[in-house]
Amino acid sequence: MASRRGFIKAGGLALFGISVGGVPSFVARAANSRKSIGLYKKNKILVCIFQRGAMDGLMAVTPFNDEYLKAARPTLSMSAAKAQDTTPLIDLDGRFGMHPSMTAFEPLFRDKRLAIVHGIGSPNNTRSHFDAQDYMESGTPFNKGTSSGWLNRATGLLGHDATPFRAVSLTSSMPRSFYGDNPSVAISNLQDFAIQLKGNPMGANMAAKSFEELYDQTSSALLNKTGKESFDAVKLLQKTDVRNYQPANNAVYPNSPLGNSLKQIAQLIKMDVGLEVAFAESGGWDTHFNQGAVTGIFSRNVLDLSTSIAAFWTDMGTYQDDVTLMTMTEFGRTVKQNGTGGTDHGRASCNFILGNNVSGGVVHGDVKTLAIENLEDGRDLAVTTDFRAVFSEVADRHLRINNDTVLFPDWKGQKIGVMNA
Repeated sequence: MASRRGFIKAGGLALFGISVGGVPSFVARAANSRKSIGLYKKNKILVCIFQRGAMDGLMAVTPFNDEYLKAARPTLSMSAAKAQDTTPLIDLDGRFGMHPSMTAFEPLFRDKRLAIVHGIGSPNNTRSHFDAQDYMESGTPFNKGTSSGWLNRATGLLGHDATPFRAVSLTSSMPRSFYGDNPSVAISNLQDFAIQLKGNPMGANMAAKSFEELYDQTSSALLNKTGKESFDAVKLLQKTDVRNYQPANNAVYPNSPLGNSLKQIAQLIKMDVGLEVAFAESGGWDTHFNQGAVTGIFSRNVLDLSTSIAAFWTDMGTYQDDVTLMTMTEFGRTVKQNGTGGTDHGRASCNFILGNNVSGGVVHGDVKTLAIENLEDGRDLAVTTDFRAVFSEVADRHLRINNDTVLFPDWKGQKIGVMNA
């Protein structure tokens, strides 16, 4: 059986939807034995969304006056010009236009709550999805041996006591970003969940009975580590009627995996269970075939992304000052479209950052004209902003973390001003 020390160090728990509802009885008993306390003190909350599959940043936010892009994408390029027979890009600043399906983002951008960073990516030029995601989530793009994720390290630098719900991923399994010694949980569905040991190979598939036996041996250590607030948080989550949650301000979430994840993150934030870092995923961005322009696969993806995030922001209401949301994707797509109406694995993409302390209404970054001499390897939008420059600035300014040496080892770059001072 796993040792007490191993259990404590593993820290991470995966909470995932199964056919039997509620928390295990031994956790409920422990929670009920504790005196309930008031709501937790509000913390700053960072919400990260990983767009898995590599989003085409040049289609999401298009330099629409670039003649080289128009020539490289005869059936995929779009215009910001308004005409009766076309749907134009959303002209942001006379140079960049947002995809027409992202209308939900326009008021956030105009209100200076939404910032865009273009030309962002990894200094490692791999075009492997697996490797690029691993490097981005570990935060060490040239070290495959890093055991922890950058968000796990971030939670360890917050510098105060935590509840079990400090770091929560709304996914069926723990994302690479949350690997590490600091406690985190993965929850696929708040309505119907169970607790399972995560992070220890011996305990990964442990039945509830075995987990309870392990818990009996480690409960005192757990109590010393997280205190009675841990059980109060579990108790609060157990008693909340999450199924009948009503978003604030008439916010309407898409009925999609991302929409449902953000809706549940909103619930956790409002429950004040100590959430500080949340994670969600958006899939389907690997658009090799039939990518589409105004309509099609990509259009549906950005519609879901933008409407899900906009609904979340509306739902946050009075919590908006405490929340910053940031998207990320492993790399971008080729400048030139391929022979099957899609784009292949490229280098730089763009990302979106939403919050009240964001330097919004601006497309940050350096995107040169897409002439072949400016392209990376003669084919891709060049990476001109290291993702760590953005991730570290958001974490530093919003979560008040000021230890880039731990957060992103081996990075000594400069911030780009995407957050207000």
